[in-house]
Amino acid sequence: MKTAPAILMIVIMSISGGCEPGIQKSSNKELLTIDWRDGERLEYKFISTREITIDWDPAGRLTKSDNKPADKSVESMELIAAYKPIEINPYGLTTIEAACKSVKVVRSKGPDKDAAKYLAGRTYKFTVGPTGKIADYSQLDKLLKEAGKKAFITNADGGRTKQADMIGDFIATQWFLWDSVSSLENPSRGIAAGQTWKSKLSIPSPMVMRKAREVTYKLDEIRHSEKGRLAVISSSYKLADSVPTSWPIPYSGSFQMKGTFGFLSGYKLLGLQGEGQELFNIDTGQTEQYNQHYELEMESSIPMGIGVKPRITIKQNLTMKLLE
Repeated sequence: MKTAPAILMIVIMSISGGCEPGIQKSSNKELLTIDWRDGERLEYKFISTREITIDWDPAGRLTKSDNKPADKSVESMELIAAYKPIEINPYGLTTIEAACKSVKVVRSKGPDKDAAKYLAGRTYKFTVGPTGKIADYSQLDKLLKEAGKKAFITNADGGRTKQADMIGDFIATQWFLWDSVSSLENPSRGIAAGQTWKSKLSIPSPMVMRKAREVTYKLDEIRHSEKGRLAVISSSYKLADSVPTSWPIPYSGSFQMKGTFGFLSGYKLLGLQGEGQELFNIDTGQTEQYNQHYELEMESSIPMGIGVKPRITIKQNLTMKLLE
């Protein structure tokens, strides 16, 4: 069942002939809105996994004795989070309480200790409109900055060293949870199969960088299931030329990154490509699952004037599933 905002939209559109003046509205368009019900608690599992490959000498400039084989590693984060409406406003903003039930981080190399684990057991509130557009995420932003502080150790000389963490992966799952629906330019007009629209998503990474991927969404089809009609939304990705200033920054001040990604520098992004799919239940007004896969290529440099440009390949998978 749709909430009052969606019903109100449908009524208004029916009275006005189904469209704004001068705009032809197809009868097969669907309204995609985020719906909440009193006492309803939705629980999701998020998994972020990336395979990192470093080719230390892609141009073959080093001698055999100096040449290093490709360095491969894997790191992953599993997060279970629950969302419950605290105050529902059918004509405006709804207040949601989110609870991070668990955060697990596993690495094939290095310790599994991670600042993202600080977020386990934490709760925060945010407000969201009928289309999933976030109005106030200040509590989450504060929580992310608290977690960011846990990633640092202070050296004897007063300098700071940042340990590896997956806070960026947490941001990628929580900050953009309803991005596909909230990024629709004219949600009140509805959407038909074959329609496309654009947005931007973050690029979580093992190094500190603030980059975005441009996403093109497409409504492929409306699929029927036992739980309701499913909007099948595909997505494709490429590098974006800018990053929205509103996105959270969990770190502040100057610091040195620990490990390989502190040793390397001068990161240059060469390209990104990938795709994904989301299943959005039109009748319940909630996303049921998504998967996002992409490959990122970048070049880096080695300090001390060595003329070698290591090539880094990151294969990233992000998945989400609504739990029963």
